[in-house]
Amino acid sequence: MAPSPDLHAALRRYWGYESFRPMQEGIVRNLWEGRDTCVVMPTGGGKSLCYQLPAALDEQRTAVVVSPLIALMQDQVAQLEQIGISAGLLNSSLAQKAQNEVMQQARAGRFRLLYLSPERLIRQETFWWLAEVPVSFFVIDEAHCISQWGHEFRPEYRQLKLLREHFAERPIAAFTASATQRVRHDIMEQLGLRDPRKFIASFHRPNLRYLVRQCDAQEQPELLLRGLRSYPEGNLIVYAPTIKRVEETADFLAGQGIPAVPYHGQMDAATRRRNQERWMSDEVRVLVGTIAFGLGINKAAVRAVIHLALPQSLEHYYQEAGRAGRDGQPSDCVLLWQKRDLGLLTYFIRQISDQAEKKRAWERYDDIKRFAESTTCRHLQICRHFGESPKWTSCRACDRCGVELPWLEEPVAVSRPSRRKKVKLTHPQAAAPPRRPERAAEPAAGAVTPPGAPTFALSPEIEPGLRDYLRAWRRAVAQEQGVPAFVILHDTSLVDLCRIRPQTLEQVRGVYGFGEVKTARYGKEILGVLEEYQHGKRATPEASTEETPGDQTLRLLADGRTLEEIAQIRHRRLDTVMDLVARLVEGGNVEFDPAWVDASRRASIEAAAARLGSERLRPIKEAVAPDITYGEIRLVLAKLARRRVKSAPTSNF
Repeated sequence: MAPSPDLHAALRRYWGYESFRPMQEGIVRNLWEGRDTCVVMPTGGGKSLCYQLPAALDEQRTAVVVSPLIALMQDQVAQLEQIGISAGLLNSSLAQKAQNEVMQQARAGRFRLLYLSPERLIRQETFWWLAEVPVSFFVIDEAHCISQWGHEFRPEYRQLKLLREHFAERPIAAFTASATQRVRHDIMEQLGLRDPRKFIASFHRPNLRYLVRQCDAQEQPELLLRGLRSYPEGNLIVYAPTIKRVEETADFLAGQGIPAVPYHGQMDAATRRRNQERWMSDEVRVLVGTIAFGLGINKAAVRAVIHLALPQSLEHYYQEAGRAGRDGQPSDCVLLWQKRDLGLLTYFIRQISDQAEKKRAWERYDDIKRFAESTTCRHLQICRHFGESPKWTSCRACDRCGVELPWLEEPVAVSRPSRRKKVKLTHPQAAAPPRRPERAAEPAAGAVTPPGAPTFALSPEIEPGLRDYLRAWRRAVAQEQGVPAFVILHDTSLVDLCRIRPQTLEQVRGVYGFGEVKTARYGKEILGVLEEYQHGKRATPEASTEETPGDQTLRLLADGRTLEEIAQIRHRRLDTVMDLVARLVEGGNVEFDPAWVDASRRASIEAAAARLGSERLRPIKEAVAPDITYGEIRLVLAKLARRRVKSAPTSNF
């Protein structure tokens, strides 16, 4: 075994960090010593560095990383190249010629890290050529996917046990952010880990506040608007349960003057990537997504994560909500759920044919239902769910332990806000109302609180103008290089630049996240940007369009576009566009066009509505031909509703 290297020197050289986070150093040493490893570390704990650092130090061999998403691989490789660590990836996004080049370079030991998808790794031909690669160790990222007890089980992950058969002498390291005791044991058994060293971090995230509110369909939109407007700084994530709800919510927010981008798995890859990057680079502060969003997202200053429905499991909720507050600052995780969410989860569980999987789904259902309805400390529930046994009984950081948010507590008017009203979400540099009162919740009598229970005081403010100027520079450099903005400069580094305002390269080197390569690459340019700001230059506000989704749709209709063309232009599903057009018809903004729904289908819908009423869509859907869509039904019902309004007698007063 090679002599132990100076890990702290390598940490400063590549990443520009002065110290390790909890458990990182032990994990790095364990991998360097060639031992199997199992790591469970919450989102934001710095898992990737744990295997990237020992890989970077081995100049002769390559660490092979199994990662589930192409976009995640691309980002990791780009970030490594920025700090001077050679890395490659092999997946279906590459042309065959490029794949052959990567394989050739891998055989020659040119990469310190090589990223593969599980689907690619389990191919027989992959094992053949990988046998010619000087492999140091294997990393299984998102390792909970290997377990049938996990919340994101993927059959192809189960076959990764073949690694031990084909590469018996190579160490294997499993990494995950959320795994119960049962899942951890299953991971180690399935991968055949030999006497692995286990690193299990605490699941307690003290800077996060968990708040749960049961509401109805009329209250939820107003609560969401209130919540988003209450955070004058940082980024925000809204999780919606379906693709349709994602698109509707993004359009609803845009119609209220809150710019938001949607993100879901059925978008084409380019649109999904563009929306994510707009959010990551702070062009848009709000992202509305399904659970498809978030894996590997390296965004530090997320001030709130708001769920609009019960997640599928407590593991899902912990992972999704945990994308808030990765910078350690106070952040809120708010769950706005409705009784009908339980019915939807029940419906999907009943569709499962495998009885063992159905049983596991019912267990996850019970866990998330108990979490939503329980009167117990929410941090405590989460810790116990993952097998942790805290000594404290009150976190002082959840609604069950006395935390209140004014926007959640104030009564809600049941009327839905006007879709045409335009209200701007406060931008960080604009004059913003004071943030909600920050106070630590008073512990209940006899309650034991965790050591260092949070007071939730915000960190000192930096100069917003300088932050925006650096953001603009970062965005321009990222566009020039064709990489995401966070690859150029992490949010935490950007904030540290604003705080330190370095005047020399040596001082730039002292900024968080600036190692040798990054300082050499961008140091002089950053000093120039800071000097420009000092002499009065400011970021030019980007031209913003006032065109709401409704306005854009009306314009496209006036141009003679079909509903299918509008869906394609707006990157929306057809049923989402149909629903929006139906609302425009109901509001009298546009006349119903007979071309939207075939005459015979229209007659069938109208006849069913006459018999069954138009209050609910499902009875009508069940009464008409199976190929008639909900979107068509909505359009016809909107036409009927508008006709009733126009024919209603007007008052003489």
